Amino acid sequence: MAKNTYLELPGKTIERLSQYRRILYNSIHEGKTNIYSHELAKMMNLTPVQVRRDLMLIGYSGSQSKGYVIKDLVALIGKIIDSEKGQDIILVGMGNLGRAITSYFSGKRDKLSIVSAFDNDLQKTGRIVAGIPCHHISQIKEFVKKENIQIAVLTVSPEATHDVAKMLLDAGIRGILNYTSVPLTVPEGIHLEEYDIVTSLEKLAYLVK
Repeated sequence: MAKNTYLELPGKTIERLSQYRRILYNSIHEGKTNIYSHELAKMMNLTPVQVRRDLMLIGYSGSQSKGYVIKDLVALIGKIIDSEKGQDIILVGMGNLGRAITSYFSGKRDKLSIVSAFDNDLQKTGRIVAGIPCHHISQIKEFVKKENIQIAVLTVSPEATHDVAKMLLDAGIRGILNYTSVPLTVPEGIHLEEYDIVTSLEKLAYLVK
């Protein structure tokens, strides 16, 4: 197997590449073999120029007559943004949101898997919850180091967010996807993505009013 190609790409470009791949997977399921930049652009509310610019950054160009070969483009995007061996992820906070995220993400990507959850509720720990084992939160550090986990999804209560984030960083986590309503500040070298549904809904409410 060839080694993954590593490029230093802007975060927004990585986001769009992931979205392109999702659309391309859907196109494959629909029986398509080729796609044009204007088709991708329309499905993502982008311009064809932006699509072509992104794909040129990763060294891929199509033909005027046939566009892009979907399977080839999917494979290249995988080499760019996936880890060759794949990466395991943990989720902390197995409430309604945590269970929903775990169930939704299961099987979505070959190279990314949520392998374990953590919670402080003794009625959840030591059991299989939403298809994965749920451990007590006190076991995070041991598990992260043993399994070489680098990414965590945070879905705990607002009041617990800072303490749990510190616990994750102390354990060696290098990337956090924060689904709580509490903004985090992380040290240099730690990658943080924050998703706040309230902010997103407020933005939509403003745009449609």
